[in-house]
Amino acid sequence: MDILRRVGVYGVLRDSGRVLVVRDGVGGEFPGIWRLPGGAVAHAEHPERAVVREVAEQVGLTVTVGRLRAVVADVVTYPEDAVALHTDRLLFELAASDGAPRDGVQGDGVSRVGVLRAGVPHDVGGGAVDQAWLTSAEAARVPLTPFSAEVLGLPATPLPTGTRRSAAPFPPSHPDRRLRFGAYGLVTDPAGRILLTEIAAGYPGAGLWHLPGGGTDHGEQPASGLLRELVEEGGQRGRVGEILGVNNLHNPAALGPEGRPLDWHGVRVIYRVLVDVPTDAVVTESAGGSTARAGWFTRDQALDLPLSDIAEWAIGQGGR
Repeated sequence: MDILRRVGVYGVLRDSGRVLVVRDGVGGEFPGIWRLPGGAVAHAEHPERAVVREVAEQVGLTVTVGRLRAVVADVVTYPEDAVALHTDRLLFELAASDGAPRDGVQGDGVSRVGVLRAGVPHDVGGGAVDQAWLTSAEAARVPLTPFSAEVLGLPATPLPTGTRRSAAPFPPSHPDRRLRFGAYGLVTDPAGRILLTEIAAGYPGAGLWHLPGGGTDHGEQPASGLLRELVEEGGQRGRVGEILGVNNLHNPAALGPEGRPLDWHGVRVIYRVLVDVPTDAVVTESAGGSTARAGWFTRDQALDLPLSDIAEWAIGQGGR
């Protein structure tokens, strides 16, 4: 079975105690099921730009992006296509920037709940076909995707498996493009020290001090992947806290493992992590890995080091 990955972005948009949801058509990812508006991130596209684009296409609203509220992962298998699709889903708080949505009562076709239309849909790709503003009570009575239910604080049911659709939701294949989703941590101890790792020779950014973390595995939740990397790169056990933000990296001519340039797109989520009982920082991953060494530093010491871009950003945002 082929293992594929993609990154999806979705928005939580509220108005007068209601939340905006859409229902997929036959060409959507989950036909007949309601979800938060959004969709796949295009190659090299920043996730925040992607959610603005997807919401405009699906419900005809212009939005501004607020905080990154949650990041979850799921795997859906398509036996007839011999594909297991892993999707990392980023859920943002949104605010409408083009006025109040237009009202107009319609039935939802599933539970007969009265709803208000959001706007004029522009999605012509066979995806979302219905939009609705629902109260929490109304949303609890319609079928919701698990990631939508979770962020809305509602009971979740398992994802459908093997649903056939007219348009498969698989990312387009390209021989020279690569997508990498990673989870990284601004890792601190009770004394306020920051754990950093030095990138090993032979890896992009060699010699820079970086945030602990790395690419997540197939089927792995981002927070779980970060805690695994924290043990491998620094020998620490920690607790994942708030999400600080998301970093987008596009390198159209990165040197790949095949020895030729590849068009890399990296999406990197940064969390705050607390190590309650710090120990000496020790790299435990196997020899030849991407981490040369690790260490604990005060904030002033860290700012004197040659830092990677996301380490510099994270320390500036949350390292005070």
